[in-house]
Amino acid sequence: MLRLQKGVSSMSDESWRLWLQRAKSNLARAELGKQTQDILYEDLCFDAQQSAEKALKCVMILMEIDVPKTHSIGYLIRLIQDSEKISVPEPIKEAAILTDYAVTTRYPGDWEPVSEVEYRQAVALAKDVFLWVSLIANKDREK
Repeated sequence: MLRLQKGVSSMSDESWRLWLQRAKSNLARAELGKQTQDILYEDLCFDAQQSAEKALKCVMILMEIDVPKTHSIGYLIRLIQDSEKISVPEPIKEAAILTDYAVTTRYPGDWEPVSEVEYRQAVALAKDVFLWVSLIANKDREK
């Protein structure tokens, strides 16, 4: 597990900033959409999932919560809630459905292809998570 070291503010500042930067990058790629027929919605949804995952890990670092190596959005949300350091809004909890894009649809398999509607929903959820975490990060910086 990644663990924020107390009393090392420059390291913690850098760490959460890097997680947020990566979340922003994944979200930007997801939002670009299908620029060619060769791009699969599954891959764009993977970027949406990665954005949400990295953003949640950013908030965990800010809240000094141990960060596990997991792709489970639901598990990360549960850890944040269980810490009782911050309340997770209901719309953010809905992002738990993004986990399937990190595991199930990432490789060829026995599943239905992702539709454009599902893709748009995935990006909207990831964007909600990213914006929520960005607000928390900005408030934390003001302290």
